[in-house]
Amino acid sequence: MASAKAPVLGKTTKADLPADLFTEAFHQSLVHEAARADANSRRQGTASSLTRGEVSMTTAKAWRQKGTGRARVGALSVPNRYGGGAAFGPKPRHYTVKVNRKARRKAMRSALSVHAERGSVAVVKAKDFETPSTKDAAAALEKWGAKRSTLVIILGEETGILKSFRNIPRVNVLEVGATGVVDVIGAASIVVSEAALEVLAKQAGTEQVRGENTDEKGGE
Repeated sequence: MASAKAPVLGKTTKADLPADLFTEAFHQSLVHEAARADANSRRQGTASSLTRGEVSMTTAKAWRQKGTGRARVGALSVPNRYGGGAAFGPKPRHYTVKVNRKARRKAMRSALSVHAERGSVAVVKAKDFETPSTKDAAAALEKWGAKRSTLVIILGEETGILKSFRNIPRVNVLEVGATGVVDVIGAASIVVSEAALEVLAKQAGTEQVRGENTDEKGGE
């Protein structure tokens, strides 16, 4: 299987991309499942409303049943009255969706391969941004012809790249461990550091990690 190539930001050279990581066929159902799981895992699930039993209100009957000329009424805590409790309102919950680890890795390869196929992936070298420069980073993206929004994937210690790209409009910088399928598939262009590329190859490559049981199901 021929390896894909990607331009190096700010250079005229190209870098080799791991063949098993960027040559996967597109699997729409897997990508959708993994992206949905990623998005759901980021929901806080802390929304909460008061039911009619939780609102601070008297339980006494509002007025007597007969003789007032008004319609009969019960407690004022019912949902259809001002200040009453919510009917079927949200309560704290989790939105976790479990996705098979092997399927998640395949979905990531599929999402990355889409970018490789359309030429919207580039590689950045950490040594080129040892001294942070937003001006140089923006110029490199413009020279490459990056489409916004752009996702930059780095390692946590690559602070030079982080500081160079984080203030550019519509450019999102994420650590490789925090990057999900929903981030990759939702970006118009992606830029990956050399070190992050190696981590991605280990995390989502076709080669099984030693000691890993791919039959297990794991949710974010």
